[in-house]
Amino acid sequence: MSVVGYSHRPATRVKARALAIATEIADDLPSALANADLVILATPIFTFEQYFADINGLIRTDCIVTDVGSTKLLPHRWAGERLTRGAPYVGSHPIAGSEQRGVEFARDDLFVDARCILTATETTSGQAVRALKRFWSALGCFIEVMTPTEHDRVLANVSHLPHVLAAGLVNASDAGDMKSAGKGFLDSTRIASGPANVWTDVLLANTDNLVEGIDRVIAELAAIRQALKAEDRQTIDAFLDGACRKRAALVKYKIRKKELLS
Repeated sequence: MSVVGYSHRPATRVKARALAIATEIADDLPSALANADLVILATPIFTFEQYFADINGLIRTDCIVTDVGSTKLLPHRWAGERLTRGAPYVGSHPIAGSEQRGVEFARDDLFVDARCILTATETTSGQAVRALKRFWSALGCFIEVMTPTEHDRVLANVSHLPHVLAAGLVNASDAGDMKSAGKGFLDSTRIASGPANVWTDVLLANTDNLVEGIDRVIAELAAIRQALKAEDRQTIDAFLDGACRKRAALVKYKIRKKELLS
């Protein structure tokens, strides 16, 4: 198997060659796609529509197209509109990212023990889904299949909303005060270091689900605000204890799930 990489930025291609992160680094899209069996888009979400159009005439009709974007409803729609020659599209979302960005942060073990969500509709090629299951499993991922709608609803709550909250916490904090912050603050806000252009695309591609999530958090904050003003110890304790128990159950599930799947 050979892996061909391509970036529209010449400097990135030079760096990728120096790091030897692929079998070959192509200097143009047609060269990168020649004889490809699988194409993976790893660019900001709102570039996907144009890339689907660009690759449509450059790939074989049996070449599988996927992406690693954080939302899926729009990519599925764009693929249906732009991949007009029949190349199958399946969404992929390996939950293995970090706030770091660039080819210099590539790692061989990035996907080991990571969850990868594949998205499919009633018209998605079953053969393509099975091929991608094998591909991501070979990289060490645990596979889950969802519809694009379900994916965007779930990820709004567990990925996109946390990013907004982390950014909001940093923006609401005084720069001088943050110098006294400990590990807890840094852990809670780590994802706010993610690249703004990438995350702006993610948020704008999932606005309805995200707004619903923000409204739920506002309701939680309003309730704890009222309890604090009233010095209502019982409500404050229930607020904190409920979150503690819920998170403990999540950690227990994650540990058990990994043991069952490995």
